[in-house]
Amino acid sequence: MAFGRPSKLHFFLCVLPLAVLLTVTHTSWLTALGTALVHDEGPAKADMAVVLAGDKYGNRILKGAELVRQGYVPIVLVSGPGIYNVFESDMAIAMAAQRGNPRGWFLSLPHHAESTIEEAWQVLPALEEYNVRRFLLVTSDYHTARAARIYRSAIRSSNARVEMRVVAAPDRWFRPDSWWKTREGRKIFLEEWAKTLASALGV
Repeated sequence: MAFGRPSKLHFFLCVLPLAVLLTVTHTSWLTALGTALVHDEGPAKADMAVVLAGDKYGNRILKGAELVRQGYVPIVLVSGPGIYNVFESDMAIAMAAQRGNPRGWFLSLPHHAESTIEEAWQVLPALEEYNVRRFLLVTSDYHTARAARIYRSAIRSSNARVEMRVVAAPDRWFRPDSWWKTREGRKIFLEEWAKTLASALGV
């Protein structure tokens, strides 16, 4: 007896249980996908904190200031590309100073990098110039896992003699366990996963 193509009803009956399962467990697997973007090693004593560019709300530099205040580092190197004839690093430092943090806590690292990879190749020579042997890499929580991979790869490739710990700064919109509940959270999630996959594919 010859078997024909599966009927639409058969296809529906196969897919329906999977759809129900995904719906019932959506909080768990959506949280797992959000958590996979985060790699927070926590602070420890270091020569310097490095605050990565790309934060519109200032949470990264404020986290860097907190690390100084708590005695983990004596100074913060603030990375920032140019925008509208000014550098993000200078704007971030000005904002931190307005929040009551001494300007002497910060060093500006202006550059024209357009990606985290390019930024790493600007940061590492600066660390060598300042004779840094241990540093804390500070970035938004959703960016920590990818940034950690990129910087550790750059450290190996450059034979830089530095040790690094990654410290997560909270983001205004992203929460690993509820990112899907806001439009901005969904945008951050999709963009970061797209960049993560592109980086893994070498694109």
